[in-house]
Amino acid sequence: MSAEKTEIFDKVAKMLENQGFTIAAKDETRPWGGFFVIDENQAQDFANQYFDGIDVESLKIGGKLSPKILVVAPDARLSWQYHHRRAEIWQVVEGIVGIKTSNTDEEGELKEYHPTDQIKLQQGERHRLIGLDGWGVVAEIWQHTDASNPSDEDDIVRVQDDFGR
Repeated sequence: MSAEKTEIFDKVAKMLENQGFTIAAKDETRPWGGFFVIDENQAQDFANQYFDGIDVESLKIGGKLSPKILVVAPDARLSWQYHHRRAEIWQVVEGIVGIKTSNTDEEGELKEYHPTDQIKLQQGERHRLIGLDGWGVVAEIWQHTDASNPSDEDDIVRVQDDFGR
């Protein structure tokens, strides 16, 4: 892992700890960067910190929100993807990121998002998070849409992927 990647992950971990969050899991091995998973019991605190206090009870379906922090590397792209069992809400925490969305497999135009900018992605909406000039840090909440079968990391349909996944 590069020193720069180690540095940004350490910085984000320290920020989350300083905010009182428990990191339930983290993955620094993704080719585009990685993510931190926050303890589900802290979902409302997470929403208060990153999503202007949005009421998590109004979002909960199946009792889970799966709060996460995504860390995307400069010039890296997550797969062009969508999900069958979740919608997502993203808010930029740090850096400037690019996001493409579309209701079809054809990629939409690149739009820049800055700290505090928020985007809501519907279930089935195609989307791609893109690192631009610097590292991007994005808070994410999953809105599970199937209470009997909550979404998980396998609920990804990759339409296109730079890493051959």
